[in-house]
Amino acid sequence: MSSSLYHIALSMIPKVGPRLARNLVSYLGSPEAVFKEKKSTLSKVPGIGTAILNGINISEVLQNAELELKSIEEKDIKYLFYLDKLFPYRLRECDDAPILLFYKGENCFNSEKLISVVGTRRATEYGESLTSKLIEDLKLLAPDTIIVSGFAYGIDIAAHKAAMDAKLKTIAVFGHGVEQVYPSLHKRYLQGVLENGCVCSEFQHNKKPDPGNFVSRNRIIAGLTDATVVVESGEKGGALITADMANSYNRDVFAFPGRTNDKYSRGCNKLIKSNLATLIESAEDMVKFLRWDIAAKAVPIQRSMFIDLPPQEDALFQLLKDSKNMSLDDLSHLSKMPVATVSALLLNLEFKGIVRSLPGKNYVLV
Repeated sequence: MSSSLYHIALSMIPKVGPRLARNLVSYLGSPEAVFKEKKSTLSKVPGIGTAILNGINISEVLQNAELELKSIEEKDIKYLFYLDKLFPYRLRECDDAPILLFYKGENCFNSEKLISVVGTRRATEYGESLTSKLIEDLKLLAPDTIIVSGFAYGIDIAAHKAAMDAKLKTIAVFGHGVEQVYPSLHKRYLQGVLENGCVCSEFQHNKKPDPGNFVSRNRIIAGLTDATVVVESGEKGGALITADMANSYNRDVFAFPGRTNDKYSRGCNKLIKSNLATLIESAEDMVKFLRWDIAAKAVPIQRSMFIDLPPQEDALFQLLKDSKNMSLDDLSHLSKMPVATVSALLLNLEFKGIVRSLPGKNYVLV
């Protein structure tokens, strides 16, 4: 059987969430081993429990996974497993990240700049205008930014539309399978998103919308990106949940302030007042805070300048030259140098303006 079958099957085991699934793979060595080891071995995995163990029907799970694999192949749906090199590196750093991410469209998850734009489903004209202006200005200030949102009513769909109008790529994160469209009114925007980015979901291709799925979906919106921007929000709602998750992942959170008596500014004002979000009034504020303006002004260093790099620094440079970005652990593994040594060398390269650090201990050449 192919590894793809075991990847999908692992995500379908009843009562086994992402954390426990990763524990199983870590303990047993591979997804395949989860389905081939004896139950006595599985029982030793921390967190598995007797109830979960007794509920695992291996043949049924594999049969369902085979049907899902056949369906996604027929419908040109791709997926990324959490151990794949192309799995979103920002998301991988989140301890509750999904083990699978299904998607249709372009894999642009590991691009240099990703932000999520979220807010109330009952957006005001002011909120929609703020969203459009934010993204329109990002096109000028950071033209390679990718806009992530949840394809819902209000601020979400305003963000996707603004991104498409500005010719920026956009990623729609679904709270259901990628073959479903919710709300159905937004079917008209689906092709535009697919042509300018992708749609993605952790759920099986035909999974229908369910209220509980959307909270789960919000952690992916927060985890995929460098920062989350809350445009408008009431005192409660999905946007505040997304902001809370982004904070838990040590990502930046921004919010637009509003008048104290505006219903859909209360959430933003609360985030700012509680120091859970940085106040911004424009895209320029956000770009400066993230230091993207400094990166944009950086003058590319000519390759000839690297001739005199010390051997160990040059080894890291050569590895980064052939990759869009790499993690500290990968650089240590491939260079066969201890993590502490690699970390010190990377710091030297940062001081020299050759390397730039990214969220999640990842590094990229300037």
